[in-house]
Amino acid sequence: MMQSLILRTATRLLASLILVFSVYLLFRGHNSPGGGFSGALVAGTGFALYAIAEGAASVRRAIRIDPRDLIVFGMGLALASGLPAAFSEKPFLTGLWWTVAELPDYRLVLGTPFFFDVGVYAIVLGTILTLILALEES
Repeated sequence: MMQSLILRTATRLLASLILVFSVYLLFRGHNSPGGGFSGALVAGTGFALYAIAEGAASVRRAIRIDPRDLIVFGMGLALASGLPAAFSEKPFLTGLWWTVAELPDYRLVLGTPFFFDVGVYAIVLGTILTLILALEES
């Protein structure tokens, strides 16, 4: 942990912006550059910066769950995202989409690739957090 007041102050602003950008990449990524993997890498950067400035204990308090549980959750969600296709007699992990809401000019569509991306996001972020916290605490 660094004792620089400038770093600690800047980190509070930057880490939150980095995390918001990471969620943007997650949601934007299905049809454009981004997605779960790159979004989680960006989030990992934000948490790494936060760990350098505030320490590993602050990161653990901020995330409130064990990063290894995040990996297990992500793996389960990614695998579960393939089940609707399997029950529809299509190959496992085939993308299926459902219209959730329909407005006059806009249709909100939700698909199994989104859940797969969220699972990948959780796996990658959990792995990065596990590594960062292990390095910071050693």
